[in-house]
Amino acid sequence: MTATPRRWLFVLTILVGSFLLFQVQPMVARMVLPKLGGAPAVWNSAMLVYQALLLGGYAYAHWLGRFQVRRQAMIHVALLLVAALWLPIGIAAIAPPAPGQEALWVPLLLLASIGPVFFAVSAQAPLIQRWFAADARAGDPYYLYAASNLGSFAGLISYPALVEPNLPLAAQSWGWTAGYALLVGLVAAAAAARWRSHAVAAADVAPAADEPRPTLRRQLHWLLIAAVPSGLMLSTTTHLTTDIVAMPLLWVLPLGLYLLSFVVAFSNVDALKQTFRVLAPAVLLIAGGQALLSTGGGSMLVALMSLVMLFIVATALHDYLHHLRPAPQHLTLFYLVMSAGGVVGGLFAALFAPLLFDWVYEHPILVLAAAALLPLPPFLPWNEWLKVRNPIPYVLAMLVVAAFACWNLVEGWDGTFQGSNGLWAGLILLVGLLVVAWRWAYIAVLAMLMLGVGGVDTLQKGADGMRVRSYFGVYTVTDDPATQQRRLAHGTTLHGLQNTQPGHELEPTTYYGHQSGVGLTLDKATELAGPDAAVGIVGLGAGTLSCYRKPGQQWTIFEIDPVMVDIARDPKKFSFLSKCAGDTPIVVGDARLRIEQMPPAQFDILVIDAFSSDAIPLHLLTAEAIGIYARALKPDGVLLIHISNRFFDLQPVLSAEAKARGWSAAIRLDPAGDGNAASALTSSNWVAFTATPQRMEQLTGGLRPLPRGYEDGAWVALESRPGFSRWTDDYASTLPILIWKNIIGGRSE
Repeated sequence: MTATPRRWLFVLTILVGSFLLFQVQPMVARMVLPKLGGAPAVWNSAMLVYQALLLGGYAYAHWLGRFQVRRQAMIHVALLLVAALWLPIGIAAIAPPAPGQEALWVPLLLLASIGPVFFAVSAQAPLIQRWFAADARAGDPYYLYAASNLGSFAGLISYPALVEPNLPLAAQSWGWTAGYALLVGLVAAAAAARWRSHAVAAADVAPAADEPRPTLRRQLHWLLIAAVPSGLMLSTTTHLTTDIVAMPLLWVLPLGLYLLSFVVAFSNVDALKQTFRVLAPAVLLIAGGQALLSTGGGSMLVALMSLVMLFIVATALHDYLHHLRPAPQHLTLFYLVMSAGGVVGGLFAALFAPLLFDWVYEHPILVLAAAALLPLPPFLPWNEWLKVRNPIPYVLAMLVVAAFACWNLVEGWDGTFQGSNGLWAGLILLVGLLVVAWRWAYIAVLAMLMLGVGGVDTLQKGADGMRVRSYFGVYTVTDDPATQQRRLAHGTTLHGLQNTQPGHELEPTTYYGHQSGVGLTLDKATELAGPDAAVGIVGLGAGTLSCYRKPGQQWTIFEIDPVMVDIARDPKKFSFLSKCAGDTPIVVGDARLRIEQMPPAQFDILVIDAFSSDAIPLHLLTAEAIGIYARALKPDGVLLIHISNRFFDLQPVLSAEAKARGWSAAIRLDPAGDGNAASALTSSNWVAFTATPQRMEQLTGGLRPLPRGYEDGAWVALESRPGFSRWTDDYASTLPILIWKNIIGGRSE
């Protein structure tokens, strides 16, 4: 054996295991999507299962540490072989849940489907590091944790970028199985490398490495330092997607940066890590000072600053954890506590915060917690430059100046940094940079900056009871006296609008004007299906479409968010539903699942308008989903799908589906509003499907070419893309339909 015994083997084993761990999560999520629907509660449950299994795997690795490496290896390889009985990965055949039992059923399904495999693989990172350290000549094992997170990052990024676009789910599952077989072989080889003379338990390594068991206080310190970046990663994702910019795939960026922070922090590049330590307090002030801002409205600069803050602050905190690491004999305990901290941060940001707060207040709370835990080297050591013996009076004076600036900033805040606002914010920031070395003062200035930069405005919006939060987002109802409009915002994205001018309250607005595809179709409902037409609406919003209902028609509305139902039914907020269709049944739940449970041939017209902001519920557009809608339609029924979207061109998806089914398809491109901010109407794209050309001719009156397709009432042929693959539950990728120019320069509405 060499002076650094088979280091490459341990690095490779760690990389492969972590890669597989972060490949299986999105893969299983894709598998269960049609079965469980797209409710955020489902993904919260899935996250808890993953975190619980990861924590369990770390606890198991810690427990194995009491044995000699030979026995550890035999037990762990045996566990890996037993877990292989769950391969290839698939979804367990468990009976559907009884009503109200979904919260228990979802974790049970995930545990039964991948529990043993995920548990076994999650244990290998701390275990392999412990085996590496079992040889006294191996050196510090903690840098292997950087390799672990590099593998995790590669697994996370490669799934949406390479695996999902190129492989159906069955092939993905078998490919993962092959990777698992490779991992078992590598683990066995790593065990063999520590099987002989130097392979002793970590506790028996030279006495110089001995160290007392870390105190409970020190373990609690580890826990808190690990919890804050984990929670900050989730809160940054929520903050960006809710209140800054509705950008597709945005959740990948915070998670990827979070994993990369471990790579830097647990490396041996001290100069780079020192740079992060010095920059972190300043970056936390600059970007974290905007954590209470709720009027970012699509600013890509604000989004970029939030991501930079997450990466730099997470790296500085994880570097602090690396600095506080114990001797290798307590390695598995260290990782166990770190994992528990990650669970605590995730629970706070993903589950407790939506229940406790009416806005994403967990984000500023976690920013302040980061300020309380970060190492704070002086950024501008003025007291040393000026040789001030007692700097406290100067610090207090600067706090008074910051408070004065905060007061003026709050009084003049208009959502911008123009004029005096920029000067006051800059003054607070300068004071913050000068008092970095005094933690209590630094935190106070950071809080002042938060309150001044939109914070007071954000707090006031929730004081009148017109803002509510659910797992699906933050909804705010506001009145605009200038335009005589009441608006429903989902984060900063317009989700509904009602005119408040007397006599105009029930006029259709936003995407639903009479010249929109849905307006043209519902206005013809009697002509198409008779006076008792049966209409299904997927997606309630503010209830705008309900005013198209005519006496005698039978309507059913499907809405996934109970909070949205409460908003639409409250006449003090919006009166569409109460005045036009107050007796219309509303089915709460994932529309695909609920429609599938209904008898066939229910609807003459079925409207799919389920896109929240610019997110795509992919499981509502696959061949299987369209098949469910087709079953719910009468033979001559009309299927209408809303595809207005800034980031995805969905025409090829629906065109491929229409071609595969032999259906007629047309799109209505309504330019309503023409970008006028005061207009109650918004441009929209609606796609209509019919089983026969005759019904399509009756609906559209004949298709027109572009540019005449923008005329009132005009429908045009749906755009196709040669070679585009039909979406199915087994194979679908959003990458080919991304509108990259809008992502780079995208703005919220």
